[in-house]
Amino acid sequence: MIEPESPGPTPTIRAAAYVRMSTEHQRYSTSNQMDVIKEYAVRKGMDIGKIYSDEGKSGLNIKGRDALGRMIHDVESGEADFTAILVYDVSRWGRFQDADESAYYEYICRRAGNSVHYCAEQFDNDGSPISAIVKSVKRTMAGEYSRELSSKVFQGACRLIHLGYKQGGAAGYGLRRMLVDSSGGHKGVLQIGEQKSIQTDRVILVPGPAEEVAIVRWMYKQFVEEGECESKIAAAANEKGIFTDFGRPWTRGTVHEVLTNEKYIGNNVYHRTSFKLKKKHVQNPSDKWVRAEGAFVGIVPQDLFSTAQEIILARSRKLSDDEMLGRLRDVLQKHGRISGILIDEEEDTPSSSAFRSRFGSLVTAYQLIGYDPEIDYGFMEINRRLRKQHPEIVAQTVENLRRIGAHVSEAGKLGVLRVNGELNVSIVLCRHQETSSGSSRWVIRLDEGLKPDITIAVRMTATNEGIRDYYILPGIDMTWEKLRIAEENGIYLDAYRADTLDGFLNMTRQTSIPQAA
Repeated sequence: MIEPESPGPTPTIRAAAYVRMSTEHQRYSTSNQMDVIKEYAVRKGMDIGKIYSDEGKSGLNIKGRDALGRMIHDVESGEADFTAILVYDVSRWGRFQDADESAYYEYICRRAGNSVHYCAEQFDNDGSPISAIVKSVKRTMAGEYSRELSSKVFQGACRLIHLGYKQGGAAGYGLRRMLVDSSGGHKGVLQIGEQKSIQTDRVILVPGPAEEVAIVRWMYKQFVEEGECESKIAAAANEKGIFTDFGRPWTRGTVHEVLTNEKYIGNNVYHRTSFKLKKKHVQNPSDKWVRAEGAFVGIVPQDLFSTAQEIILARSRKLSDDEMLGRLRDVLQKHGRISGILIDEEEDTPSSSAFRSRFGSLVTAYQLIGYDPEIDYGFMEINRRLRKQHPEIVAQTVENLRRIGAHVSEAGKLGVLRVNGELNVSIVLCRHQETSSGSSRWVIRLDEGLKPDITIAVRMTATNEGIRDYYILPGIDMTWEKLRIAEENGIYLDAYRADTLDGFLNMTRQTSIPQAA
């Protein structure tokens, strides 16, 4: 009798692990991720032969994530000696702002015969309809987390600006960064490259060495009282052996920066440029700047600074619009691109601030000469139009309230109405946005600082020119600072939707109650 052969050992699945940590909580440390991944591998009969690790890398895009790029290259080229990829969770794969990008990289791996496993998730990534739906939601949530975090960080930075604290960047010639503790006590001057080490510490600007302060004032007097241009002031400073705060020779542009920066009169200015969510740098128009006047001790008199700005703007007033745009074309032809810094370096070209003053923004000037910086600035024009519409909509709402007999006044807070002496109402406009897939989205911002009893969110049409509908949101039910909504949002949110404000108006209508006998 022939004995049946005993089955051989179950073949082990060869796997690779991918871990990523940015600067988030310790729960996402690569070692903690690997502990979970190893436990998962043991349960599934997998052998981890290779680890790809991106440490200190943002998950917003693939740029800079060398390990992920290398893993995808190994998979596509056939060099990978594994058939499974183990990741802690969906967010470690990436917090891509476009969920389709996250899916694309997973598809590349799956197409090459490598399955992707999310070890800490409560679903199996087995291709079933349920897993596809849950995974899609998780990807969107991962991207939304970064957007919400970016908004919170920006709001926090704006608050610190108004409190008089500097947010990043060099101090500038003639100034120094002073480290202060939570009570405002000075702890010492930070040198170039040094950063604060205690979270509760802050940074303010203080006057630098007396000789540097004297040089800054000399530059202003040369420009205002002697009529010298920036390039001659730079040449004179270089002849004296005076260098910038970075130890470099002075140029027209660096002198112009000293002559136009409000920090020299003590103003704290923030958000002149932005680089949110790893997208391209944007030069923001002046109405987008965040400013706190008199935040620092100025080293240049206010009248001297104001006169310098008038002179700079007056230089461009002598030129017609066509002449100014012609100078801008010359800069483009010379460098192949345009920026505020390049404009300020050109001797015969009005300054970047002059272009902003004449045309409203640098972007508008760029568009007039047919230059596309490959950034969509259309939202700026839409926002500008919505800012004009907002007081009109508020005024119309006030008129409708008073028509039905309601008493309306300002609640003492910007943009908040006090209705019948008992109800605080805030009205916000929600710009229509279109995703890369063509879907409609709106963002409702609920200002926690205003604490309204009711927020009326006016949702705009696809052209952002008309009103689509309204969301009447009671403050007691709204625990978020920002809501990102689609065309359909489920009963939990769409229950507050209305085509008109008639329901809200009826709610505020006062009715006399007959006195009981």
